[in-house]
Amino acid sequence: MPPVAHARFNVGDVVRHRLFDFRGVVFDIDPVFANTDEWYDAIPEDARPAKDQPFYHLLAENAESSYVAYVSQANLLPDDSDEPVDHPAIGGLFDQYSDGRYQLKREHRH
Repeated sequence: MPPVAHARFNVGDVVRHRLFDFRGVVFDIDPVFANTDEWYDAIPEDARPAKDQPFYHLLAENAESSYVAYVSQANLLPDDSDEPVDHPAIGGLFDQYSDGRYQLKREHRH
């Protein structure tokens, strides 16, 4: 069993990738890697993040498009732009944007 790592970010937080030019809003968190081996093996070996850390599901955007991203905690930083994320799925999960984060809609809270 991997050691327990604490998530640095919460659902609704806006974050950016530390190496690549994209940002997104967190909509789910895995306490440790929970994607496929094929996905993991597609990352160049010298850039593969450790599996024993939180991984975040993001509604992401870059200059060209919006998409869903899966990113390790080690590769994320807080986004301090105070700009909302432009992703078509945000309205289905979140109510409002204020103070650099989104509020999850009541029906999605548990």
